[in-house]
Amino acid sequence: MQYLESLRLLRQRDDWERSGSAADASRWDLRRMRSLLARLGDPHLGRGTVHVAGSKGKGSVASMVGAVLTEAGVSIGLYTKPHLHRFVERIAVCGEPISQDDFGRLVGELVPHADAEEANGSYGAVSTFEALVALAFVYFREREAAWQVLEVGLGGRLDATNVFDEKAVCVITPIGLEHTAVLGDTVAKIAEEKAAIITPGTTVIMGPQRDSAKDVIRRVCEEREATLVEVAESCAIKRTGGNREGQDFMLRTPTATHKLRLPLLGRHQLHNAATAVLAIEALAAHGVEVDAATLRRGLAGLRWPGRVDILRQRPLVVADGAHNRDSARALAQTMRDELGQREMMLVVGCSGDKDLDALAGELAPLATHVVATRSRHPRAMDPREIAAAFDERDVPATAIEPVGAAMDAALIQAGDNGCVLACGSLFVAAEAREHVLGVAYDPPLVDAVSKKQPSSESEVKV
Repeated sequence: MQYLESLRLLRQRDDWERSGSAADASRWDLRRMRSLLARLGDPHLGRGTVHVAGSKGKGSVASMVGAVLTEAGVSIGLYTKPHLHRFVERIAVCGEPISQDDFGRLVGELVPHADAEEANGSYGAVSTFEALVALAFVYFREREAAWQVLEVGLGGRLDATNVFDEKAVCVITPIGLEHTAVLGDTVAKIAEEKAAIITPGTTVIMGPQRDSAKDVIRRVCEEREATLVEVAESCAIKRTGGNREGQDFMLRTPTATHKLRLPLLGRHQLHNAATAVLAIEALAAHGVEVDAATLRRGLAGLRWPGRVDILRQRPLVVADGAHNRDSARALAQTMRDELGQREMMLVVGCSGDKDLDALAGELAPLATHVVATRSRHPRAMDPREIAAAFDERDVPATAIEPVGAAMDAALIQAGDNGCVLACGSLFVAAEAREHVLGVAYDPPLVDAVSKKQPSSESEVKV
């Protein structure tokens, strides 16, 4: 099956990522996922599992663990989401994404099993995300991966990745308010959903948390007799230097002191790195030994774009996926403290379910002007709403779409000595990268099938 045709077939299924519909979320059922995997010969079994949940940083932690284990020579499958530019980025073995040919071939093999599962009628229709996770497991089995690192899609309790009775390590990164219509309207309720990935007897690495989330995770660990390791209690982190290419730091864990280099900016990424290192150290109990030099090389060689991602030096152009209050606050701190930028042009686009007031409140103090925009994603918010939110905070705002046109407008206004920051969603960060760097991407589905040209630019001033 051709790659674009395989994407078309996948997108025809229930796709919460694109719809954001609570009705789609209400149909999640792990019995369906387990039944589908049984039809495929249980491809998720037969290898060790590291499972990563959280509200922010979970993709970074998963990618760090994957990079270090790859450097250590471990045959490792990595599943993350969402992708930046192409679906194949979500599924990788030993650091190499699945090829488009293999992706299309495996979708062709998977579809009859998904159709049979639906025809059975017991548990409902297989979603896009469930099909992608199943495809990842099949690919990991085909490539004989010895370990797998899995990033939760949403929540944890009913997530399609949560299909294991045993896991070597569970990781829970910082939890905040997100997707409240699906996960709950308090941090404690959301923590209950995420802590549900914890299996009996596993080791749990808990990133820095609010007290309400800590209480939940600690209780679940006690109930399930899981060993809890808390980053805030177990690690000492000292940043020792850095530049626009990354940061140097000392990390003391319960077993060692490491001198490390991380090619990601932001102090929050140091906490993510500490979380990843503790997860890697926990794997020693499962026969995976990683020495200090390998750990250093693995982290130093990490590639994880779209996170305080410097696209151009003059003017300084940065893309970041910050989309909620916590991540926007961390981004603002990084721009000020590590990049020395206190005034900048912002290019901002959000998904429709995000807390726009919180995002604008954190970012407005940085902005000399905001260009509000809309990504290709079907859940993208009307840019006029975004512009109005900043205008209310006395920041001049203009609505321009698509993202490429917004970037051009911001670059012109910034001048050679200015700074442009594209943020608000990972989709906006991705499209900024595509426009500035010329990165290839999966075309929108309608364009992929009908060969239509992308819509023309439009501009609305607020």
